[in-house]
Amino acid sequence: MPSLRLLPFTRADGPWNMAADEVLLQGAAAGVAALRFYGWESATVSLGYFQASAPVLAHSRLGSLPLVRRASGGDALVHDREVTYALALPAVAPWLDRRANWLRAMHHLLRDVLAGFGVRCTSCTEESRLGPVLCFQHQTPEDLLIGGHKVVGSAQRRQRDALLQHGGILLAQSAHTPELPGIRETVGVTVDPERLQEAVTAALAERFGAAVEPADWTDGERRAILETCAAKYGTVEWNRRR
Repeated sequence: MPSLRLLPFTRADGPWNMAADEVLLQGAAAGVAALRFYGWESATVSLGYFQASAPVLAHSRLGSLPLVRRASGGDALVHDREVTYALALPAVAPWLDRRANWLRAMHHLLRDVLAGFGVRCTSCTEESRLGPVLCFQHQTPEDLLIGGHKVVGSAQRRQRDALLQHGGILLAQSAHTPELPGIRETVGVTVDPERLQEAVTAALAERFGAAVEPADWTDGERRAILETCAAKYGTVEWNRRR
């Protein structure tokens, strides 16, 4: 039976969160599948790996927010009234093979789990760009929508021997992005992040026959996260490299 390591729900700043996801990817390369859900200490913009920083820095509502660059692609996310997940998977069965499509698999699972909270989503079938900067104004196949509004999106970073997929679930509208209604505004449901983590973890375990193993960060991982913050995600050179 495969095992899935479950990290505790935490809130942290942008550099720590991105460094922690990278440490999970390193663990996946060593054969450990892991999942974590997390929040952000303050409203933060995360840029996609290839995204230019200048349009975000010049934006009237986003330019003053803390900024961090993700290791995955996509457009800018405003982490404020949302919850983020990170799933790190090694390139071994049952997690990864040539047929694995984890964007689809995770979004279908999230769609089913959210239905249990009274939130009915549909899957996007055609790409549509409604704005130049924000991820949640760029709808792509398998994104989850409510009434034409994107509420779940994900991005990936692949290595030869592992995959990191992280994504955002827009729980409610942020004052920084009033053009993006969340689950609360579209269907009137308030979803608790920690209850959502429990439900998603249970669904993953059931669908993949995995044994969930709750675990905290090791001392070595905590050191690695802080070192990665200092060397990469906490630096202007990384965050404004484009």
